[in-house]
Amino acid sequence: MINRRAMLQGALGAGAAGGALLADLNSRAQAQDAAPIAVGAGLPMSGFAAADGIEFKNGLDLAAEEINAAGGILGRPIEIHVEDTKEMGADIVSQSMQRLIDRYTAPVIINGYNVGTNMIEMDIAADNDVIMMHYNTLISHNEKFKSDPERYYGSFQGDPPEYWYGPGCLNFLKELAAGSTWKAPNKKIAIIPSANEYSIVIANAIRDKAAEYGFEVSLFETVPFPTNQWGPTLAKLRQDPPAAVIVTHFLPQDLAQFMVQFLAQPTDSLIYMQYGPSLPAFREIGGESVNGVIYSTVVGCLPDDFSKPFREAYRAKFGPSSAYITGSQTYDGLWMWATAAAIAGGPGEPFNKEQAQKIAAVMRRNVYRGVNGTYRADPAGQSAYCYPTQVADPSLGMPHQFLQHQDYKTDPKLIAPPLYATDSFVLPPWIKA
Repeated sequence: MINRRAMLQGALGAGAAGGALLADLNSRAQAQDAAPIAVGAGLPMSGFAAADGIEFKNGLDLAAEEINAAGGILGRPIEIHVEDTKEMGADIVSQSMQRLIDRYTAPVIINGYNVGTNMIEMDIAADNDVIMMHYNTLISHNEKFKSDPERYYGSFQGDPPEYWYGPGCLNFLKELAAGSTWKAPNKKIAIIPSANEYSIVIANAIRDKAAEYGFEVSLFETVPFPTNQWGPTLAKLRQDPPAAVIVTHFLPQDLAQFMVQFLAQPTDSLIYMQYGPSLPAFREIGGESVNGVIYSTVVGCLPDDFSKPFREAYRAKFGPSSAYITGSQTYDGLWMWATAAAIAGGPGEPFNKEQAQKIAAVMRRNVYRGVNGTYRADPAGQSAYCYPTQVADPSLGMPHQFLQHQDYKTDPKLIAPPLYATDSFVLPPWIKA
C-alpha cells in the first residue's frame, strides 16, 4: 500500500532521502525542465451546484500546495486551472475539458461531479490521451468503460458508483430496525428520487431490492430537478405514513426545504437523504429542522486520526464552515494521480499515449489509503470498490458512511458502518417513541 507522504518525499522530491531506491526516477527528473505541470478541473463554480464546485477547487488547491511543498512531481510544481461548468451538461463539460487541454496542455483532469454529461468526459480523455479522474458516482461510468477498456484506459472514477447506495441503505435500515433505539412502526418505505440519472439509479436499486431486506415500497414519487416545492409529495406521505422516507435528490438547499415543510406536520418516519446534507448550506438553511436527519455518502472525509491533519489544514485555510467532506474527494484524486505520475517517470502531456498508459497502469495497481478511505480500482469498471456491500474487507474498499445531524450547530456524526462509527444513532425529535 502506498503511503502518500513517504512516496512524495522520495519520488516527488528530486533530491530527497531514499534516492537510492528512486535513482532512476530522480536522474530523469534532473534532465527535465522545471516548468509547472497544469492540472485541469471542470467544476460547477456557478449555478445550482456551486457550493460543491467551490469545495472541489479547495481540495485541489490544498493538495497542490502540499505536493509542491514536498518538491512537486519529480521537481516540477503543479498549477491548478479551473473551467466553470456552470449548469453542466454534456456540451459545457466537454468544451471545458477541451479548453483545459488546448490552453494549458493539461495531462490530467480531475473533476468533482458534473450532471447530465452521459459520461462524455471519458471520450474527451480518450481522444486526447490524458488521465481523467472524476467523482460523478455513476454506474454508467463502469458500463462505458466495459464497452471499450482499451479506449477508456485513462478514465477513473474516484469512488464507488451510485448503485451501491441502494443495497447499502436497505441493509442499514434493516440493522437499525433490529436494534433497540428505533422501533419501526411498519415495513413500509417511501422513495423520492428527482429527475436525474444519479437519483433515479439509486431509487431504482432500493425499489428493486426492498423485498429482499424485508421492506415494502408504499410510495415511489419522482420530483423535478431541482425543486423546493414538496407539498404534493408530503401530502401523499401523510396519507400512508411509512417507517422510513428515502429521498435520493441531492441538492442541499432543496433538501433543507423538504425538512422545513415536513415538520409542519411530521409523520413517525425516519428521514434518509442523499449526500446533500453533507454541505453547510443544508444546516444553514434548515437550522434546527435538520436535527435527526440521516444521510449517507460512499465518498467523504472520514473523522479518523489519519484524516485529522487534512481536516485541520482544510478548515484553517478555507474557514470553519468549509465542507472538507466534499473537498476531500478531489484532494485524494490529485494525490493519487501525482503519486502514480511520479512512479511512472513523469506526468506526460496530451497525446502521449505511452506515458498516459504507464500512469494509468500504476493507478490500477496501487491500493491508496486516502482521507476518504481506501481506493482500489475495480478492473472491470475502473471505479472504487464499496465496503461493506461490495467487498467485505475494509482495507480494500471505501466505506459507505451513514451520518446523522444530531445538532445543526455542529458537524454530523458518523453512525455506521460499525468499524468507522464515532457515535450512535439517536431517535429524531419528531418521532414519538
